[in-house]
Amino acid sequence: MTAILRILLRRVALLVPLLLGIVLFVFLVMRFSDVDPASAFFQGANPTPEQLHRFREENGLLDPLPVRYVDFVGDLVRGDMGISVLTRSPVVDQVTTALPLTMQLTFLGLGIAVVVSLLLGVTAAIYRDRLPDQIIRVVSLTGVAAPGFWLALLMIQYLAVELGWFPTGGYINPNDSFTGWLKTMTLPALSLSLPVAAQMTRIIRTAVVEELDKDYVRTAIGSGLPPVVVVGRNVLRNALINPLTVLGLRVGYLLGGAVVTETIFSLPGMGKLMIEAVKNGDPAVVQGVVITTAVGFVVVNLVIDILYLLVNPRLRGTS
Repeated sequence: MTAILRILLRRVALLVPLLLGIVLFVFLVMRFSDVDPASAFFQGANPTPEQLHRFREENGLLDPLPVRYVDFVGDLVRGDMGISVLTRSPVVDQVTTALPLTMQLTFLGLGIAVVVSLLLGVTAAIYRDRLPDQIIRVVSLTGVAAPGFWLALLMIQYLAVELGWFPTGGYINPNDSFTGWLKTMTLPALSLSLPVAAQMTRIIRTAVVEELDKDYVRTAIGSGLPPVVVVGRNVLRNALINPLTVLGLRVGYLLGGAVVTETIFSLPGMGKLMIEAVKNGDPAVVQGVVITTAVGFVVVNLVIDILYLLVNPRLRGTS
């Protein structure tokens, strides 16, 4: 237990410089972009040069970059992401409103991807080089090659428009109607998760095949243990260590893919908020969404690291 705690403290300590680096990158990109916060604030109002200068002075835009970065970090620590030039409301309020939907979509898609890839990957490994394995290979290759937005459009056309099983877009709060929420989230989650499930299926199949070829599996089955018990108790636990690491990276794909998916299905999440902010020239909202998404990705990978430690006891003794 002490070894695990030491490793976790080391991982958490590494998060501080990583997060500061992310914030610095976003800060520099936004400061050297063509978007001028003063002009964006007065958009459509034809401000005078004196008004622009006064706005920049009052908001610290004329200070040296190091000073502005320190002030920016200090504001983030206090929960201040700035003010939207479009709505004149705090960016943190818009982010906290949009973030729950994006998290729902991401984790629903992640759950679907995990279940589908586990079922297909393990089945393909058990029936390797036979008909089920060959069918699953073709399906997974098709899924890897198919873009998520294309799948989304196909699902809207056939499952929503022609068959009428699901709505074409929109969002219903689960507190109002869980069934309605499930219907509005099913197609977005499927279009987001199926490419990830296809990739993970191939990785899980390879990992399980390698584990099935090891001597302890043949010994266990030869001693009379049912194959289901051996696969479920030993093979899966050892084989899923590497796929678990890869899964952490795929969470970033899910978060990034949510931008396009939410736009296609008219979901009021972080993706749609980002698109609207870019289209309307709202720099504070853009940097707020990017930083929140990046921090979420880092935190999720920390959780994956913790799970990796729990399922791989060898690291506890060597780290």
